Amino acid sequence: MPKKWDDLLETLHHEVKAAVISLNFPFMTPIQAATIPQFLAKKDVAAEAVTGSGKTLAFLVPLLHILKIRDLEEKWQKHQIGAIVISPTRELALQTKDVLDQLLPSMTDLKQIVFVGGNSVEDDLNNFKKYGGNIVICTPGRLEDLLTRKQGINLPNAIKNLEVLILDEADRLLDMGFQKTLDTILSYLPRQRRTGLFSATQTKEVQDLIRAGLRNPVLISVSAKAKQSTPDLLQNYYIQTKNDGKLASLLNFLKQKRIKKSMLFLPTCACVDYWSKIFPHIMPKGVQLPIMAIHGKMKEKRKKVLDKFKNSDKALLLCTDVMARGIDIPEVDWVLQWDPPASATAFVHRVGRTARQGQQGSALIVLLKNEEAYVDFLQANQRVKLNQINDEITQQEIDTLRDKIRNLHKKDRALMENATKAFVSHVRAYSKHECSVLLKVKELPLGALGATYGLLQMPKMPELKNRDVTDFPALPTLDLNSIPYKDKNREAIRLKKLEEYKKTGLWPNKTIKHIKKATEPWSISKQNKETRKEKRLKRKQRKIASANENKSKKRKGGISEEDLEELKNDIALLKKFKKKKISDEEYEKTIGLV
Repeated sequence: MPKKWDDLLETLHHEVKAAVISLNFPFMTPIQAATIPQFLAKKDVAAEAVTGSGKTLAFLVPLLHILKIRDLEEKWQKHQIGAIVISPTRELALQTKDVLDQLLPSMTDLKQIVFVGGNSVEDDLNNFKKYGGNIVICTPGRLEDLLTRKQGINLPNAIKNLEVLILDEADRLLDMGFQKTLDTILSYLPRQRRTGLFSATQTKEVQDLIRAGLRNPVLISVSAKAKQSTPDLLQNYYIQTKNDGKLASLLNFLKQKRIKKSMLFLPTCACVDYWSKIFPHIMPKGVQLPIMAIHGKMKEKRKKVLDKFKNSDKALLLCTDVMARGIDIPEVDWVLQWDPPASATAFVHRVGRTARQGQQGSALIVLLKNEEAYVDFLQANQRVKLNQINDEITQQEIDTLRDKIRNLHKKDRALMENATKAFVSHVRAYSKHECSVLLKVKELPLGALGATYGLLQMPKMPELKNRDVTDFPALPTLDLNSIPYKDKNREAIRLKKLEEYKKTGLWPNKTIKHIKKATEPWSISKQNKETRKEKRLKRKQRKIASANENKSKKRKGGISEEDLEELKNDIALLKKFKKKKISDEEYEKTIGLV
């Protein structure tokens, strides 16, 4: 029998009680019933629960209670931060902020502020200076930036009275490479605090974080994993389609099921960009679904798209795994997956976008013939049973769809280039599957996959070397140079370069074209930067040591006691730096780099 909120309300501060009552939730979820009393008893909590289980309220309710009890002793000042909630993505952070917005009207004197990427750092600084904030909802990179910033804000001073730290989706935080960032943040926080760590899975990295950031925590595991990893009201299906029929099968499924509001997970950002341009032209008759797109490289546009999708009654959202974790979107009836995700746990998080808060939902993944073993793997690895739906698509329908896409490419060179970029990124993402023993890129029918993307010719890439692509229906008579850009300015520039190419045999600027580096997550970029900096410091240290050694050799009496003592001090200082016992600035100043 679910536990009623009534059993807990009397123990809460009266303003928190009023806020909970305003939500009109008669029963607590299991994670809320298990976690909130422990928090109120001043325990650190490490909680594991499946997606959609109500983790947000499980930490917000006790967080507010703790702050209000502290407020009775000493009023919170405008720029005193009493609680920090760290989320892996801006979408999750903003979602937490929305839930907190529903609770705060019952509070007096408590304000929240959001620090996330995608906003201007200067805006964050100005907002905090002007309005203050007692509760910070943030992403780790932005919080680290503000904590270590030497100008404009003294955030370390603002958090010296911190009462509560929450790490939301901790496993995802570590998967995204934020380990060093979290270590830096923890080093600034007072030890006398309550800490809550919430995750869907307990990995070794999460356990290490628990040991580093929590004091004698209460471990709570509330899951429906005894029988399966996904919600009870979720039905999982799969279609096994022809090698070149994945798109046709998916569109036919949309037509047959009359889906209203759904999410389609694609492997890469380039795939989302490409198919979002193609889908409006190829949707089956009778299927009127607005097409929306969202991925990690969209930055500030993501919030607008997500809000629009949330408020829509009918829509198809094309997205990457940036939308796979914790995002609460009402009335999603189907979650569709183009490919098996990079990891088995990602499958569970993706399908968790439907069947939330006691609602029914369904999910479908489209598999090729060489991917059939994935069904048994998923059941063994994640206890998720997939029920098969027969594929009713014909080869004629597949060919007709492919020709329709190719005709779109012939009218716009930009689409043709986007298709190639999406195809290449898809193949390379496939090669990085966690279960690569089953999903081998060498067994991926690349020719048929290229036909699915509507390619006019196969691209040059290492993965195609010595591969049989006879299943790709080529167009030998087509002159690709004849395909124009729809954009008149781009086409004019291209024609000018083409004319010069015909005269000289060299494409203008080809040899001096700058090759743009592939983008990488901010956390990884920062980590690499720190690694390079440490290597430079080590080289400098070796040069200093070598110079000292050379000087000593020139002396007749050998190395002096003074030089030997200096070398020992330098080595000891380097060890302190590596163990992070001293800062970069202190190290550089001591050895004379600044």
